Amino acid sequence: ILNISAMCFGSLSSHAVEALNAGAKIGGFAHNTGEGGLSPYHLKHGGDIIWQIGTGYFGARDEEGKFSPEAFRRNATHPEVKMIEIKLSQGAKPGHGGILPAKKNTPEVAAIRLVKPGTTVFSPPFHSAFSTPKELIHFIQKLRELSDGKPVGFKLCIGRKSEFISICKAMVELDVYPDFITVDGGEGGTGAAPPEFSNFVGMPLLDGLAFVDNMLKGFGIRHHIKVGASGKILTGFQIVRAIALGADMCNSARAMMMALGCIQALECNKNSCPTGVATQDPSLIVGLVVDDKKVRVANFHKNTVESFVELMAASGIDNPSKLNRHQINRRIFMNEVKTLEEIYPSIPVSAMLSNPVPERYRMSFESASSEKF
Repeated sequence: ILNISAMCFGSLSSHAVEALNAGAKIGGFAHNTGEGGLSPYHLKHGGDIIWQIGTGYFGARDEEGKFSPEAFRRNATHPEVKMIEIKLSQGAKPGHGGILPAKKNTPEVAAIRLVKPGTTVFSPPFHSAFSTPKELIHFIQKLRELSDGKPVGFKLCIGRKSEFISICKAMVELDVYPDFITVDGGEGGTGAAPPEFSNFVGMPLLDGLAFVDNMLKGFGIRHHIKVGASGKILTGFQIVRAIALGADMCNSARAMMMALGCIQALECNKNSCPTGVATQDPSLIVGLVVDDKKVRVANFHKNTVESFVELMAASGIDNPSKLNRHQINRRIFMNEVKTLEEIYPSIPVSAMLSNPVPERYRMSFESASSEKF
């Protein structure tokens, strides 16, 4: 129901990564690596890993920065790696590559990412391994084969609706599907995001999640794919709301960092994080005690999920699958209240395969092609 969202080693310290993974092991939930590669600290405590592959292919690249099947396979076949996630975009900065400052790119970080140490490392804004919706689906199938059949999916923040519809068309035409899709909200946060991007670019989580669920149902392929939700999910109610809108699982990054001791000092890019969370300075890292913080991470997860269960019980619901958009009310203006179903209307199964398609999606559908984004 609730996993640790993407936060990578290099951005985070070794102790922070260890504490997150050890907490995931205690609580029985999953830990997403972020795009910075798979480090020994992700594997040290035995927590389940979702290995994220970003545009820089860190830990899965050749000397020129292109995707390397051999390097990918070496990491993907670790028994702790349970799933592979391709990052198309992230909510804090969709369409913008990440940056690792040179002062945080230590020899250890560089060896894990397969880059040159002491340099500023840029993640490209787009993938070089594929450039069309159909090529993306073929890439998913390739990673599934290279990892000996492990589940493979992708993460994105919705922008143009036609681009996601293009991916849906490619899935239907090829009859090949990702195992999961993670929907990131435009409200996502990272210290490496330009403010204009984190404030104004990308569809908010609720809108993006409802749209993705509608499209997968509309194309008749929802049963093939699990949907994840990521975007400032901090509380039990926010999990209830996300599942009601179509999520099967939720990811939390910011709240997990708070559990580690993050005080939002805004020093992430300066290598001077005073709590040892987002730094590579050994004198600061030592201040984050793994044995203490792993328990806090596990406790946050446990208490948040318990709150989620209590809310369902209070509503007379005994299974998350019974949550739907009709059950959540939202005040939209003064004394006017609407359900999420009224705000984000569902569409019938296979409605996007009919003629005509639902009017509100018609223009996006007509401009979408499985051959190009």
